[in-house]
Amino acid sequence: MKALIQKRFPILSLLTVAMLFSIALLVLRMKITNTPHFQFLMWNLFLATIPYAITTYLMGLRKTNLFTLAMTFSIWILFLPNAPYIITDLLHLKISNTPMPWLDVLMISSFALNGLLLFHLSMQDFKTLLERHFNQAVVNITMIIVCFATGFGIYLGRFLRYNSWEILNRSQHLLMDILNIITQPRLHYGAWLFTICFGFFLGICFLIFNRSHLNLKKL
Repeated sequence: MKALIQKRFPILSLLTVAMLFSIALLVLRMKITNTPHFQFLMWNLFLATIPYAITTYLMGLRKTNLFTLAMTFSIWILFLPNAPYIITDLLHLKISNTPMPWLDVLMISSFALNGLLLFHLSMQDFKTLLERHFNQAVVNITMIIVCFATGFGIYLGRFLRYNSWEILNRSQHLLMDILNIITQPRLHYGAWLFTICFGFFLGICFLIFNRSHLNLKKL
């Protein structure tokens, strides 16, 4: 693990700087408006780091068997939507009350960018972990499914207001809502449209990120 952290020091340093910049913008915004509005962005950013922390831990292990990978995947996939979820916080711009609306745009965008970076870094890790056990076709299909599952998870969080840990204390309600959306697509076309659009968006972004990552390795 120590060797992995040292190897990742450059990207971890840049992530830290980027997150501190986002927090600084939030503090500046709170100072200017004298209101605590948008404090929730810090909590959302913390949640966004969890998937990357999980895959970093797995990458630091010398060996990962299929059982460990499967068990960790079930936890990872629950928290993964929290990373790109921050993009939807741009909806809060419609209630912006600052005399400098550009500051809100920059602030939320910076948090969203951090969320996307954490999402793609974690996805890249998990892709590497899968490649240790499965052929490329299985890996590619799994990553596509994860992108659309993440889009669906974002919908559940943004519009139905479910949190990642509510699979434990509100599992029955959550499963009923999921079944209703799946079995009655005409009544929930908004959920399907959101999931498909976000799934494609995340998938395209990941393809670009992955290709850039591979090109950097070749340099």
